Amino acid sequence: MDHQLSFADSEFNNKRRQTRKEKFLGRMEKLIPWQRLESVIEPHYPKASNGRKPYPLPTMLRIHCMQQWYSMSDPAMEDALYEIASMRLFAGLSLDGAIPDHTTIMNFRHLLERHGLARQIFNVVST
Repeated sequence: MDHQLSFADSEFNNKRRQTRKEKFLGRMEKLIPWQRLESVIEPHYPKASNGRKPYPLPTMLRIHCMQQWYSMSDPAMEDALYEIASMRLFAGLSLDGAIPDHTTIMNFRHLLERHGLARQIFNVVST
């Protein structure tokens, strides 16, 4: 992740023990070919224009993956991002910054469905 750490992020990273969730997310960070997955989605992802700037694609992709790994609904994923610091950091969100709401999370999932990208993502990961 290439985002600047806030003081809250730094404090969180300095705690003594790593949870199972943090260990799992750390393994996924290393195992998943994130840039290849992003390149599959990027042609279909909305570009910044005059309206509200979309969340970065890497953030939304990571949120979507966590949602699948932990079998969470859109509202449950939103809540988890508010409640679980390790998930926010994995998604590239600051501990004290804005969180995508459940509608934004749902719209990303629908984008993947609409363009048949789930199968392409699976093929990239399984190769």
